[in-house]
Amino acid sequence: MARLFDKYQNDIVPNLKKKFGRENVMSLPRLQKIVVNMGVGKALQDKNRIEKAAEEMGQITGQKAQVRLSRVAVSGFRLRENVPIGCRVTLRGKRMYEFLDRLISIALPRIRDFRGVNPKSFDGNGNYSLGLTEQQVFPEVDPDKITFAQGMDVTFVTSVRNDDEARELLRSFGMPFREA
Repeated sequence: MARLFDKYQNDIVPNLKKKFGRENVMSLPRLQKIVVNMGVGKALQDKNRIEKAAEEMGQITGQKAQVRLSRVAVSGFRLRENVPIGCRVTLRGKRMYEFLDRLISIALPRIRDFRGVNPKSFDGNGNYSLGLTEQQVFPEVDPDKITFAQGMDVTFVTSVRNDDEARELLRSFGMPFREA
């Protein structure tokens, strides 16, 4: 089992029960999925970029990335319909907890001048999003093989519709929120 899943079952659930005053475990906040998204706008000029980005995302997450196509044509961006424009991975279960563990304990501390993640990046429905400016913070990516720096968005989808409960869940996992 993943280390954070064991921590969730053994430590976090009893603490959340006590804090929120609930007996039903299913009413407590839990992590449903993590979506990692990488928009590769430069793929319009260089077709190899989308393949490299999908390969690196696969190394980071441990799951094959899904290449996303553009839905509409935007002439201002020289974008046509059904052109590869990004990639994403949806993580659930064991891989989700392992990715969260590596993100919190390894990747985020490797960011230069890191003071914590923004505690206000919740969407009002209990989901949290954060952006990373480059993929080099993950140890799975070999810095010698990187030809371009690519950022990514990471979204944590929780089972609650309340930002405060979701914030408490992520904080108990060890998410380093900065002081507001």
